[in-house]
Amino acid sequence: MSTAHVGHEAALGHDAHGDGHDHAAHPPHLRHHFDNSGQQESAAKLGMWIFLATELLMFSGLFLAYFVVRSNYPEMVLEAHERLDKILGAINTVVLIFSSLTMALAVRASQTNQRVQARWYLLVTILCAMTFMVVKYMEYSAKIEHGTLPGRFYAEHVQDLAAGVEGTLDRWYGGYQLFFGIYFAMTGLHGIHVLVGIGLIIWIMWKNEKGAYSSEYYTPVENVGLYWHLVDLIWIFLFPLLYLVK
Repeated sequence: MSTAHVGHEAALGHDAHGDGHDHAAHPPHLRHHFDNSGQQESAAKLGMWIFLATELLMFSGLFLAYFVVRSNYPEMVLEAHERLDKILGAINTVVLIFSSLTMALAVRASQTNQRVQARWYLLVTILCAMTFMVVKYMEYSAKIEHGTLPGRFYAEHVQDLAAGVEGTLDRWYGGYQLFFGIYFAMTGLHGIHVLVGIGLIIWIMWKNEKGAYSSEYYTPVENVGLYWHLVDLIWIFLFPLLYLVK
């Protein structure tokens, strides 16, 4: 065997050893376009915060619309919000706040290598989210039954709504349509976010069962937790604005 050939094989063996060393230095969760886990974690968190900022911008437009309607029809808003079930709204508020706690505990469990505890905290969070949607379904069903729907679908008896309220009938009727239009837009969009959150938490739970998260890598759990806290925070604003109008 020639000296050149032996040297070529030695070079190949050296490269193969180097590749194996690089593979060992890069954990499975580290993507190829990042140099280290810290860089990947920082990029993921930055992306998540930017996404949450865009979510706040989207909801801020609805909040602005709400305040415009409230400023134009203050008495009507006070009258219309009485048709919302405060008890169901309060139940959902407690459920979401509790789910935010269990989500935070799930993140902490992942950070401390407690995979079994993380599983149960995530499961409770999912059950709370499903409870929220069941309660919202009950509330929506009552609205559909009584005809308190948005826009042209509004069918509740106009004279009953306008009784005892000063102003023209058309003005108050249009105001009620706007109020329930905003109500369904805001709570409906929030409900979609809850459904998305359920899907994300199920995905996180499945990955947790496969042992994907540990004290060295828990960024997805943390980012989903941030998303869920935003969902909770938005509802904390929606509940008093829509249900507890004063």
